[in-house]
Amino acid sequence: MARVNKPGRPGEKSGKKWDDRRGPKQEGPRTEGKGTYKGADDSRGSYKGGATAKGPYKGGSTAKGPYKGPAAKGPYRRDEDARPAKYEDRRGPSRNAEFDSYDDYDKEEDNINLIEGRHPVLEALKSGREIDKIFIQKGENVGSIRQIIAMAREKNLLIKEVDRVKLDNLSITHNHQGVIASAALYKYYEIEEILNLAKEKGEEPFIIILDEITDNHNLGSIIRTAEAAGVHGIVIPKRRSVALTPIVAKTSAGAIEYMPVSKVTNISQTLEYLKKQGLWIVGADMRGGTYYEKDMTGPIALVIGSEGEGIGRLIKENCDFLVKIPMTGKIASLNAGVSAGIITYDIFRQRQLKSLKGGIH
Repeated sequence: MARVNKPGRPGEKSGKKWDDRRGPKQEGPRTEGKGTYKGADDSRGSYKGGATAKGPYKGGSTAKGPYKGPAAKGPYRRDEDARPAKYEDRRGPSRNAEFDSYDDYDKEEDNINLIEGRHPVLEALKSGREIDKIFIQKGENVGSIRQIIAMAREKNLLIKEVDRVKLDNLSITHNHQGVIASAALYKYYEIEEILNLAKEKGEEPFIIILDEITDNHNLGSIIRTAEAAGVHGIVIPKRRSVALTPIVAKTSAGAIEYMPVSKVTNISQTLEYLKKQGLWIVGADMRGGTYYEKDMTGPIALVIGSEGEGIGRLIKENCDFLVKIPMTGKIASLNAGVSAGIITYDIFRQRQLKSLKGGIH
């Protein structure tokens, strides 16, 4: 229906804005318009139909904007297109792909250089670790804190007394015990350095290799056990593994200061290299033989997998043999740190017997 030129055109005080300012009109019923020139009995201006529409030249009763169909909420859309999803071209490609939750470890999380807790800080000072400054909670100057302060002054280190709130804000472990040290970055070793360390001690190499251990506490626990059991070094992958963080250091109770850790790109290639250096590769897996029935007295690398997945298929294929921890309970598996501790200490036991008695009896 053509628009009739009547009083109320653009520029006049009375009447709504005309459609020639918004584009061509929409064809179709105009039974409920409220613009000027209304027609129905209850209209509020001339040339207007219906009672409830709220915009010029509209269709149905529910439209809320110009030139729409009954349910549309944007100009010139069909009813079925009334509420479209956000288009991908506005937000980038679809995000249905699953992301690697451990990619952040590729960004060198080992750059975190805080040492938290009395024992870890004390061991760092004893080991000669390079420390920038030590934060001490105000009023804490007894016991091991006093020893830390004395050693720090002897080494001419900067000591800052701060409020507990400051330490709480710095802390990552949330268990700083009134002292936090800012230290140099943890050093990662090469595999060759670990093998040379064993050679210098005149011992058969003993290495623990961790496949996708992602829990800070597990890694810290394994480092602590390994240091006590005479392990020469630990190998972790660069991806899908926790790095040497303050939580790891705290859980290790200072053992991290003495245990060489190597970070490698490919575990399988590392196993091949160790085999060429004369090491036997033993993997912890439930399909293996009972661990204490195997001879593990020679140069050896023990592979421990994650709790959920265990050792990866390719890595398992590179093992010379597998061992298991017998279990009679209803629980299907042990914590990775506990499993590593049990087998590590049996290797330690076997090696001790061999050195004392000339063999295992």
